[in-house]
Amino acid sequence: MKGRLFPALVLIAWLVLGAVGGTAPGGLTEVQRNDGESFLPAESEATEVVRLQEQIAGGKIQPALVVFTRPSGVTETDLAAVTARSAEVSRLTGLTGPLSAPVPAQDGKAVLVSVPVSGADGFEAGRTVQRMRDVVRADLPAGLSVHVTGPAGFTADFGAAFAGIDGRLLVVTALVVALVLVLVYRSPLLPVVVLVSAGLALIVSALLIRPLAAHDVLTLSGQSQGILFILVFGASTDYALLLIARHREELATAASPRQAVTAAVRASFESIAASAGTVILGLTCLLFSELSSNQGLGPVAAIGIGASLLVSLTFLPAALILLGRTAFWPLRPRPAARPRLWGRVANLVGRYHTPVWVVSLLVLAWFALFAASLRSDGVEQSDVFLDRVEAVTGQEVLAEHFPAGAGDPVVIIARPRYAAEVAQEAKVEGVAAVKVGQPGGGLVQIDATITAPAESPEARKTLADIRNAVRKVPGAEVWVGGQTAIQQEIIAAAERDRRVIIPAVLVVVFLVLALLLRSVLAPLVLIGTVVLSFVAALGAGALMFNEVWKFPGSDPSVPLYAFVFLVALGVDYNIFLMTRVREEARREGTRAGTLRGLTVTGGVITSAGVVLAATFAALAVLPILFMVQIAFLVAFGVLLDTLLVRSLLVPALTVHIGRGIWWPGRLRREAV
Repeated sequence: MKGRLFPALVLIAWLVLGAVGGTAPGGLTEVQRNDGESFLPAESEATEVVRLQEQIAGGKIQPALVVFTRPSGVTETDLAAVTARSAEVSRLTGLTGPLSAPVPAQDGKAVLVSVPVSGADGFEAGRTVQRMRDVVRADLPAGLSVHVTGPAGFTADFGAAFAGIDGRLLVVTALVVALVLVLVYRSPLLPVVVLVSAGLALIVSALLIRPLAAHDVLTLSGQSQGILFILVFGASTDYALLLIARHREELATAASPRQAVTAAVRASFESIAASAGTVILGLTCLLFSELSSNQGLGPVAAIGIGASLLVSLTFLPAALILLGRTAFWPLRPRPAARPRLWGRVANLVGRYHTPVWVVSLLVLAWFALFAASLRSDGVEQSDVFLDRVEAVTGQEVLAEHFPAGAGDPVVIIARPRYAAEVAQEAKVEGVAAVKVGQPGGGLVQIDATITAPAESPEARKTLADIRNAVRKVPGAEVWVGGQTAIQQEIIAAAERDRRVIIPAVLVVVFLVLALLLRSVLAPLVLIGTVVLSFVAALGAGALMFNEVWKFPGSDPSVPLYAFVFLVALGVDYNIFLMTRVREEARREGTRAGTLRGLTVTGGVITSAGVVLAATFAALAVLPILFMVQIAFLVAFGVLLDTLLVRSLLVPALTVHIGRGIWWPGRLRREAV
């Protein structure tokens, strides 16, 4: 009884915390920021324009564009209905000022009304737009249709797309993890324990992240919340699989379950902690990003990994001690036998190590050849959604009847005394209209409507012409931004981030591996294989995105996200393998230790990889292009790392190199 008291207290404490904070993950949706500013480069001219717009307006504003259309032409009755609906909208809460006067299209088939929605709270802005959509549709004349789009419309639809994170995504993820765990353990109890462990880690993460996001210490977007949920479930399951596998080994010789758990924690602590530390430090490198969305994801995901580590090393051991051998019911844990499948794999690697690593490299190189064809220079706003949301439909309708850039004008900020001259200079080729707004905060906003779509190359050329023209006004201090500038600066920032963050992640991973393995050569080999695996995953992604799914492109941050996750997570499995190989090599020598390590860890590491790949694949239930692409790249890359790199390439290279793999460590001299 004495040996069970402390584990029981630990278990009770965790369960009480889970009961008290059980709603915390669902509450994260309320502190999400899915507006354009949350994805902007932290310091750029476009970001400064957004801040100055807030200064002029006295707060954050997201315009909602309400487009009324009739294919045969707008009638007087329609105009009366537009006026009535506008009056109803003006009485809604969540607006920051009066609506614009109705603007008829030149073709006479549409009318546009701009509504200033408060953007101080993205969650509330989305709710305001949903109420607005209900109001403008009420009692319309037959044949008159209406769509609400614009920045506020896209924010609302982003919020709706991510609203299922705490429901649909969690359910799918939990079911996938439960299925794999049942197949691995063939026990009804252990999957429940592991899922509860993952759930507790998610609750701890949410309790830490919510106040930080609410007070703008970090930025939580819908995509970072989705990745958080997946990472927590995947990491918690990985750590549990490794710990339980070692626990099952120790049960065969230990005098009691408590001793078996203690021995398992001691034996696996180093590899689990190193794995978590590698991912946390790799994710922390995202703080070097210029993009606010990347800066936010780093600490959000790192908190999730830290919570997974904490729960896995406290709650899980306590539960295993209290359950004892019953945890494996209806089976009984037996002394670790040589697994037949992984014994055959080890024999293959031992006998044919050179052909194995050569063929493995050729397979990776073949996929890697297609990586250059991955298009990651951004996509149009309307292509971000995989479903036909109203904001996208409305944007298309807007482009049919108004200049293509009507919904996303180039925004020019200047001093009121120079406004007229700046507006005149802004009328360059490609600009359909220029409108000077009301002064506020000592500044004035000038909107230049361009004829080309905001994300097009033509729009970027027009933006450059506008910037050159308005800066010729003597003495005028001018800032130029808007959606075209935002897209251009996001692409530039993403390219800069790849140049800075990728080397930083590689240095961090190398240092962790060097400390863990007491070697310089082994970390270089492991990092080289994982980087090649990442490039191969990009190549496979390019094939699927371009040729199979016919995607229009990808977000500029997709390659960077894929790199951070695949390198950090891919190294995880090599850490699990090589720490065991190092342990066995001390007793049996490098060759025998490698084959023994591969044999005893093959099943559990493969199971962990399949779970993590399946959990990331669950991101595809969210109808957002970015999430589907990350889901495929990480899931495919993890499987590649688990089934090819860790199972064949790394062991074959280790056997081929021999004890020199530990250079310049002591084991190189001591290994047989």
